[in-house]
Amino acid sequence: MTLTPARTMPGVLELLPLEQIAFQDMLDTIRRNFERFGFLPVETPVMEFADILLTKQGGETERQVYFVQSTGALEQGEKPDLALRFDLTVPLARYVAEHEHELGFPFRRYQMQRVYRGERAQRGRFREFYQCDIDVIGKDSLSVRYDAEMPAVIHSVFRDLGIGPFQIQLNNRKLMRGYFESLGVASEQQMLVLREVDKLDKRGADYVRETLTGPQFGLAHEAAARIMAFVEVRSTSFDDACAKLDALDGCGELFEQGRAELKDVLGLIRAFGVPESHFALNLSIARGLDYYTGTVYETHLLEHPQIGSICSGGRYDNLAGHYTKSHLPGVGISIGATRLFWQLREAGLLGPATSTVQVLVTQMDETQLPAYLELATQLRNGGIATEVVMEPGKLAKQFKYADRAGIRFVVVLGSDEIAKGTVAVKDMRKQDQFEVPRTELVKTLRVELEQAAAMARAGRG
Repeated sequence: MTLTPARTMPGVLELLPLEQIAFQDMLDTIRRNFERFGFLPVETPVMEFADILLTKQGGETERQVYFVQSTGALEQGEKPDLALRFDLTVPLARYVAEHEHELGFPFRRYQMQRVYRGERAQRGRFREFYQCDIDVIGKDSLSVRYDAEMPAVIHSVFRDLGIGPFQIQLNNRKLMRGYFESLGVASEQQMLVLREVDKLDKRGADYVRETLTGPQFGLAHEAAARIMAFVEVRSTSFDDACAKLDALDGCGELFEQGRAELKDVLGLIRAFGVPESHFALNLSIARGLDYYTGTVYETHLLEHPQIGSICSGGRYDNLAGHYTKSHLPGVGISIGATRLFWQLREAGLLGPATSTVQVLVTQMDETQLPAYLELATQLRNGGIATEVVMEPGKLAKQFKYADRAGIRFVVVLGSDEIAKGTVAVKDMRKQDQFEVPRTELVKTLRVELEQAAAMARAGRG
């Protein structure tokens, strides 16, 4: 028999158990913070009708869709009418439109699921990855106050993840488009200019300036210079942000509306308790997708700028307009959890993971297996995740297994311990051993585990 080589396709992140635990811890932290702010869970099918997915305008994602077809349909030569979702936003728009009359508004949802894109195979780019999204959807209208809540959630998430200093950077599409309008940039060109400006941090000022004055756009050098000065505006504090917004020389209704919204949002972010060092104005942020209409966000790790944005999003006026006549404005953010985890691991920002198994009960004497199983049941009933060694072997080998598996505590129940009514416990992390009465075992281990958890939380904070 010829063996088929075991291999995974490019563009997927397949993890070993301890790494998977670390990744799951990240997802749990994100989920916990989403729920802390009152967002409700939603899941949608991995497949959608292709005509639903392909109604979204803007960006590159539509050219990366994986179509789905059954073998029966293939045999009959049918064209695929299903596709794998490439983000969670379009399925959300369909979901809200379909269930509009069953939902309460404003509708606050979080969604943490895999999405699929036909990315070109390269290091750090994924074809299958987790996105973690929250959105607030309004009926007919949605206050700009919700725009300020998003950075509060971002701050809470990344504070708890404990991956280093970060900053949430904000801009407003109305402010940008209003400014371009005041410079005489035609409305049909404004979105194209926005996309070029969004490349400022990646391509540099010279590239953007040359593109704006080149044959594609043909902007006057004075207009391009003013745009470059505009998009290079950054703030260092709340007062500095307000002063720089007030100093902008744009004009027009759209511009003034964007300026007022941005000032309101900045003030409310501070009221949400986000430290001023964690948010700032960045007038180059545009976001590449056409559907954003107001506030836009990007979040960056200050000590690792090469990682890029770790959380982004913004305000949109009517994303569900393809599926319903109702006006459903919204605001949301997205964390690409798979890519973030990979980047953090590559940058050495993730500490060693701890096994979800907290205790290993060793086997000293095969005839005493019922006693070991009883001890494990006692520990499990006390809320402690416990594994039992089911086959006899050298004790040193059992300790080595626990160490390699990342199990913190190893319990030994030999004939001497059984006679005394005690248990020997070895802490694999501290490399020390102690004896405890059998009746006190659960209480003692729970105290040890709670102290370790408190120290871990303090380290993240």
